[in-house]
Amino acid sequence: MNKKVITGLALLLLATLVWFYFDEEKPISVRLVSVSKGTVDLTVSNTRAGTIKACHRSRLSLPIGGQIAELFVTEGDYVKKDQVLIRLWNKDQQARFKEAEARVEVAKLTVIESCRLAELNQREHKRLAGLAEKKLVSVEQLDSAATKARISVASCSKAKASTKSSMASMLLQKAVLEKTELTAPFSGVIAEINGEVGEYITPSPSGVATPPAVDLIADGCLYVRAPVDEVDASQIKKGMAVHITLDAFRGEQFQGLVSRIAPYVKELEKQARTVDIDVNLVDKTQYPKLLIGYSADVDVIIQQKEQALRLPTETIIDGNKVLLYDESTKRLALKEFTPGLSNWRYTEIESGLDDGDRVLLSLDEDGAVEGALVTIKQ
Repeated sequence: MNKKVITGLALLLLATLVWFYFDEEKPISVRLVSVSKGTVDLTVSNTRAGTIKACHRSRLSLPIGGQIAELFVTEGDYVKKDQVLIRLWNKDQQARFKEAEARVEVAKLTVIESCRLAELNQREHKRLAGLAEKKLVSVEQLDSAATKARISVASCSKAKASTKSSMASMLLQKAVLEKTELTAPFSGVIAEINGEVGEYITPSPSGVATPPAVDLIADGCLYVRAPVDEVDASQIKKGMAVHITLDAFRGEQFQGLVSRIAPYVKELEKQARTVDIDVNLVDKTQYPKLLIGYSADVDVIIQQKEQALRLPTETIIDGNKVLLYDESTKRLALKEFTPGLSNWRYTEIESGLDDGDRVLLSLDEDGAVEGALVTIKQ
């Protein structure tokens, strides 16, 4: 055979092989997920991050200004109700209070003196009245004794009234003295202190916010406050179960119950109206590891189905389609189904797919479209 013919046939064969090589369809490596049974919830979620809050929290300040004389606590201390936290310099007020106490004692002694004298004069008047009936004393003497008795009774009443006035003055001085002491309105933990011994504290003027002297947080009671869209708020009822997730505890879920629904709508931004809901945590043993101010997301369970056929919501196209894996052809086929309950995690399948069917997990896979030849990633 001619050498040129052989060379030509070889080139033709090579070209054919190259054409078949590049024209052959290459499979795409994808991940699949199976249709399975499990719980599916219809939920309402918060529109912005919620916050862990304490049931009781007070940012305490003194009602009067003054120099801090004694600071009895530090940040992180546990305090009991009515415990003194800060005391201002108050020696002048202490002196006034002691003076008022002394006046009360004097007034009480005056009452004893005046009222006993009144009793004596009344007895004397009674004795003279008996003698006057026997004509043994003059009318003038009897009249003088009666007047003296009446004056003594009036003096007794005056002394009692003076005692009440002294008591009121003492209570006033006590109230002024108490203004120089900051006490805990409830038991809790000191979160923050603004001030040191020797520094001067000034109360906040009206309408001007200043840092509190002490930030006190009650322990043993936490809840989550989160905003939900006004459209969804009407579906929420007190006592509904809630799934709580926190950025600080990825992959962990806490359980709660709706305890309060705000009776008004907030308008923080244009076309963004929300209603605040409060959620109490069911497991109180979780409190110690949760910090006040943690961000939290809530999913209020409006309706729930157990042992329902379901798929991850991320696998669904246009709300009712998936790319189903065909075992016989190793290709993806677009399949419609009838959805039921749905949330951001799972969607219920009412019909159109069977338990065990496998569908494309990630819709972001390059080339993973209807009719694509695929291989399965582990």
